[in-house]
Amino acid sequence: MTGKMVTMYDADNKHHGFKMSKILLVEDDQPLREMTAKYLRSLKFLVDTADNGTDALEILRFSAFDAVVLDWELPGLHGPEVLKKFRARGGLTPILMLTGKNKLSDKTEGFNSGADDYLTKPFDLEELVLRIHALLRRSGRHTPADTLKARDIELDTATLSVSRNGTVLKMLPKEVALLEFLLRHPGQVFSAEQLLDRVWSSSSDASPEAVTACIGRLRKKIDCDSDEPLIKTIYGLGYKLDM
Repeated sequence: MTGKMVTMYDADNKHHGFKMSKILLVEDDQPLREMTAKYLRSLKFLVDTADNGTDALEILRFSAFDAVVLDWELPGLHGPEVLKKFRARGGLTPILMLTGKNKLSDKTEGFNSGADDYLTKPFDLEELVLRIHALLRRSGRHTPADTLKARDIELDTATLSVSRNGTVLKMLPKEVALLEFLLRHPGQVFSAEQLLDRVWSSSSDASPEAVTACIGRLRKKIDCDSDEPLIKTIYGLGYKLDM
């Protein structure tokens, strides 16, 4: 299956609400896959990729995603087969089918297999992002761009600026990403492995130790001399952000 991108868009402010959403892109056309992944990452999506249906199904077994962009014609298992198997084992992640098939009967098959949306090749990158946005919004997995706050810490999701009592803090990109994720899930406990899955790309060489180290650096910057740390360790379970 091949496809052509109509236009390559620059990232701009209207896409900042997509930050921290994790997407699985399954496409066997390498140039198309790489171009699409690069564009989504430029808009601050976390993107993992697969080039065949068998690997995609295995990735979905062990990793959580906010949405999946799934090609129809794939080596191994075709897109509809991946969909059926994923839904059969209880998978609820929103899935957008990406295909050159445009007959009504084909669309019917895709939707009957469990697809949430359908985009025909060749497609426009801007439309793809708008459709992902709609899937995230309908599923409740999307939070608009805003200022996230906890005690005296503020994170501006439009500029990725973190401040404490109005003073801007120097942060590494991964520290900002981890803080944003925790700010969006206050009070929830996440293990190092879960944080690694949701904040780091599965294609990275990061380990649970990298998460622990990042937590440590983050605490030094946001807690200072506070008696009550913002990010608490729940021994034996993981970490949570206290409001």
